[in-house]
Amino acid sequence: MTALKKLFKNTFIYGLATVLPRVLGLILTPLYVAGLPESDFGIYISLMIYLIMGNVFLSYGMETAFFRFINRGDDPGKVQSTALTSLTITSTLFLTAVLLFRDGVAAFLKYETAFIVYAALILFLDALAVIPFAWYRQKEKPLRYSFIKISNVVLNLALNLFFFLVLPVLTKDGQGALSELVFENKVHYIFISNLIASAFTLLMVLPLYFRIGFKLDTHLWKQMIAYALPVLVAGLAFSINEGGDKLMLRYLLPDEVAEAEVGVYGAAYKLGAFMALFITAFKLGVEPFFFSQANKKDAKQTYANITLYFTIFGSFILLFVVVYTDLFAMILLPEKSYWRALWIVPFILLANLCLGIYHNLSVWYKITDRTRFGALISVGGAVITIGLNFLLIPVLSYKGSAIATLAAYGSMMVISYLLGRRYYPVPYNVKKIGAYLGASIGLSALSFYVFKGDLLSGTALLLLFLTLIWYLERRELLRLFKPLLDNTVRKLK
Repeated sequence: MTALKKLFKNTFIYGLATVLPRVLGLILTPLYVAGLPESDFGIYISLMIYLIMGNVFLSYGMETAFFRFINRGDDPGKVQSTALTSLTITSTLFLTAVLLFRDGVAAFLKYETAFIVYAALILFLDALAVIPFAWYRQKEKPLRYSFIKISNVVLNLALNLFFFLVLPVLTKDGQGALSELVFENKVHYIFISNLIASAFTLLMVLPLYFRIGFKLDTHLWKQMIAYALPVLVAGLAFSINEGGDKLMLRYLLPDEVAEAEVGVYGAAYKLGAFMALFITAFKLGVEPFFFSQANKKDAKQTYANITLYFTIFGSFILLFVVVYTDLFAMILLPEKSYWRALWIVPFILLANLCLGIYHNLSVWYKITDRTRFGALISVGGAVITIGLNFLLIPVLSYKGSAIATLAAYGSMMVISYLLGRRYYPVPYNVKKIGAYLGASIGLSALSFYVFKGDLLSGTALLLLFLTLIWYLERRELLRLFKPLLDNTVRKLK
């Protein structure tokens, strides 16, 4: 197998394991929306944001440091055991502290104590699995890695289906042993499912603990921590950009409406997942390719072409989801009370598209070893997220959060482009990229805010956009697809 084939195979397998959890979130959304009041769904959304931030905090960049120090030639055994020991100690200290002060933490964060315990245990279990998963990647064992990740998704899905659909039938008379599993607040079921799936995952990777062993090389650990801390800062900044708005909604709005507003906002936000899935899959596949092209003469033109076609496809997804937002809402949000937040969908889709373009533009600081700029840009985005949410939430509620998200990701995209022109100029076709973005945004606004989601008018606008793509890209499309069509015709003959 050639190196390129191996790369694509591993990228596909790792990508599948990464995208599936996001798909799980989409699959479970109708189940949660149908089974939870808006306020309870809001509790679920905000707790999940804490889990995202907690995962970043408890791993504190050690996974990245693990790869960096092994690849630079350090003793692999020392790197593995030091990273594993470090995360085990800090995770155990974290869990102990939270359990000791769980009532105080619950009161401060305004949750039931049980939810704090669930979250702490899930974070603890997930942190303990970080280095074993890194070990599988470093040893190039994508099948084992993906099998465990996918098993977690399948088990989580099965448990949710049991708790939300099967358990109510088995306990409808309030009798039997299973009646003890019944909670009035069904959010418990979501986190119990997550907790069991995380415990199962840790059991599957536990043999690596005996293989790697516990040993802390303090000199190496100090070097790894120094390398990891900037990664932690960038990770926390990114998680704030991704979910800080939901938390700020919860604490900046009056208590009597806060959870419900978070719930409807979080539910409508799920429709932006279509763009997020595309970006995640694209990033997993293209990032290794960026590095492999870095030393080639036409590398910059290649980067420019990839960004152009990413923008074309992303712009199409933006318009497509906006045009058929009502249809997607019927499937994903079966309770119509959640539909009042659909106003934010175009903003979230466009924000995610800006984030995807930013990932493409970020090639300049990655291949020139100026990754500190990536951290600074992420921090800048977090500052914009926090600042605008503080200003807009009291006035516009979740609409202000959607505007802040677009402003943060849009600013990151523009700043990265401007800095890239200085340090690593790439000949992006700005006119074409701007034309596709502008056309998609304009047609989306017409479909959503003028024609109010009318399917006939929206479909006509979508066809108009496809016509624009064909008019501007027909030569390249014919060049790409003509060999495929010729081959198909030959086979038919």
